[in-house]
Amino acid sequence: DAAGLPIYAGLARYQEVVSGVIAHALRFTLTCTSAATISPATHQAVPPGCAGNVNAPPMGLRVRLKASFAVTGYNATTQVFLRAFKKYGLILADNGSNFYFQSETSPSWNDDELDDLKRVPASAFEAVAFP
Repeated sequence: DAAGLPIYAGLARYQEVVSGVIAHALRFTLTCTSAATISPATHQAVPPGCAGNVNAPPMGLRVRLKASFAVTGYNATTQVFLRAFKKYGLILADNGSNFYFQSETSPSWNDDELDDLKRVPASAFEAVAFP
């Protein structure tokens, strides 16, 4: 991907969600990124209109769902994702829609359940440094 990261490692897998645990960080995208990188990223791709934007984050930025964010009120599938977002976070890996993340292709996914994730605001995340 644009950050030089393996794509499959950052995807949610259907069997993980069915088991109730996603035990790794997920990749995500933003529309505007900077020319900088943070490990584990090794590459960057600055979209048109983002060059010189001092607020644009670097590829490799790790964010996590704030511990105070309540997961109650979300469906069971969404709660599996939200727990992973709190524990492992998300890694900025490419340019695209804001806070868009991907899963492996599977006909078993329930799009209506996954749409519940769209209710989580970007303000519910915080940038963090992981060792």
